Amino acid sequence: MTRRRPLPADLPERFHVAEALERGSSRTRLRASDLAAPFHGVRSRSPGDDSILERCQAYAPRLAEGQFFSHETVFALRGLSTPEWPYTPRVHVSAHRPAREPRTRGVVGHRLQTREPAIEAGPDGMPIENAVRAWRQCGRLWRLDDLVAGADALLAGREPLATVAGLDAEITRMGDVRSGILRRALSLARPGARSPRETLLRLLLTRHGLPEPDVNIDIFTGRGEFVAEVDLVFERWRVAVEYDGRVHAENSRQFARDADRWAAIREAGWDHVRILSHHLRADGGSAVSLVRAALIRAGWRPGH
Repeated sequence: MTRRRPLPADLPERFHVAEALERGSSRTRLRASDLAAPFHGVRSRSPGDDSILERCQAYAPRLAEGQFFSHETVFALRGLSTPEWPYTPRVHVSAHRPAREPRTRGVVGHRLQTREPAIEAGPDGMPIENAVRAWRQCGRLWRLDDLVAGADALLAGREPLATVAGLDAEITRMGDVRSGILRRALSLARPGARSPRETLLRLLLTRHGLPEPDVNIDIFTGRGEFVAEVDLVFERWRVAVEYDGRVHAENSRQFARDADRWAAIREAGWDHVRILSHHLRADGGSAVSLVRAALIRAGWRPGH
């Protein structure tokens, strides 16, 4: 059996064919079965590039000058909210005119309007679009609720990636799409949400006629002692709602701490409602019923 000639030691995990040829590899060696070809002109030592991060890492050697990852790819690379399964974010690569976008299998290419670039460094130093611009770009791809969750993700945290004013300014400068879906999404966005499921739960409750809750609010005892930060709070009725996405309580210590926390919330005079993943299945009617019942127990009445 003929032994394969080793690849040049300084070739990275994923590399452009031209780079390998320049360093002495043969075309026959680059067609060997130990190398994957995730994209035309690219070879990878990894057997599979399944995550969007791995796909972008595999494509990165092909990026031409002026090209960068954009649209929903930015959200995936930053670990921000993207639409849930079965939706699968794709690899989007853009370039501003007069540069050319890529045209190859497995990548969605975009030639953007002439504009001062705002490229940032993503994972492994990969060039990515500014997050505010990427959110607007998603306006042509995502449903309304996913755009709201995306905006919430940008507005969240101690050092948010965006402000409401900044998102609004981007829409004003570059224009809205799909009958004004971006402005509708921004009007529904609320700073403070910790997860897309929290956002989707908030939207679900208000669309079923329940009052709008405040987002991620600290609650205290009557003596002013901190009790907990709660996902969604109906302060007037002292109803605290939290989304718990765990399927099983695998960490017994964490579950015990959480149980003590839930008890402390109730002891502070709040009706605590836990929404689990199965409550949001189908149309989410189970989640709405649980929260509506708690509000009615507290004195809320529909239409008042």
